[in-house]
Amino acid sequence: MAGSRIAILLALLLLSMSGAVAQNDNTHWSNNQIDPSTWEDGPELEGSPMDIPQPGDPVLIIQVVYRPGHLFAEVEGEIHIELFPEWAPKTTANMIMHVESGIYDGIFFHRVIDDFVTQAGDPTCQTIVAYPATSPECGSGGDGHTLELEHNPNLSHVDGAIGMARSQDPDSADTQWYIAETEAHNLDPENRDDEGYATFGVVRQGMSHVRAIAMVPTTDDPSGSTIQNPASSAGRPLYEVHISNIDMIGVVASPPGSGDEDGGFGVLFSSVGNVLFWVVMWLWSFALLGGIVWAIREDGLPFYNDKEIESAVDAMLDLDT
Repeated sequence: MAGSRIAILLALLLLSMSGAVAQNDNTHWSNNQIDPSTWEDGPELEGSPMDIPQPGDPVLIIQVVYRPGHLFAEVEGEIHIELFPEWAPKTTANMIMHVESGIYDGIFFHRVIDDFVTQAGDPTCQTIVAYPATSPECGSGGDGHTLELEHNPNLSHVDGAIGMARSQDPDSADTQWYIAETEAHNLDPENRDDEGYATFGVVRQGMSHVRAIAMVPTTDDPSGSTIQNPASSAGRPLYEVHISNIDMIGVVASPPGSGDEDGGFGVLFSSVGNVLFWVVMWLWSFALLGGIVWAIREDGLPFYNDKEIESAVDAMLDLDT
């Protein structure tokens, strides 16, 4: 009957509108708020602007597996890093792009120097059959997209800072990065004559793992083995410091009561997608409702058969009948 068919169409309208809410469930990482009060294993602070978590800043997590020393069992750990798009937008965007591409999943830290830096990010540094066998390019690889050197007075090589590795050319950074295991201000541009190195984030959680990784025995460390790996470079760990995966996990939450709990990088990142989603869903909903109204105005109630209603709705949606 016509009444039942109209009831079905109205039900579809309500379902489509509720479906819009269900599908727009904010599952993208940029909508996940991370409470900075949960961070308890951070670096030493020195009064830098980098000491203070910035609401809305993106956060990534590095899943690592490593052996701290000869007589130690394997350790699994997580390193959380806050990135600073407000101070290093290009470098931050470059890092997020590479993380989301999965280029870092399965690689290892190829250069570890105690009391200095731990370096990774080379996609060619993956174990072949058994570590330390790897690609001959390990340590010099990337994806070919170089990055312009980006400095900001708020950024420096504080303890736990993440920076971009590069060659002698200041604008040659690619995919490789390093984490400062202690303050390394000798890498800051004001302390060098080669423009220095660019930092763009800092460890917020898991600094104890960074320090442990920095002390892993290496081929050129007197405390390590006398077995030399022909493919090794300075600081190559004797035991694999494996990166299982790196993922973007959320943004720094705003303090409660600040009025900006949903603001910052996350909303900026996802707002365009949300707008397009809602535009499409509401157009569909209004088209469906419009089909019912148009049919009623044309023929009145009751309709004589279901086909008339189908034709009315199809006409409103520009579908073939």
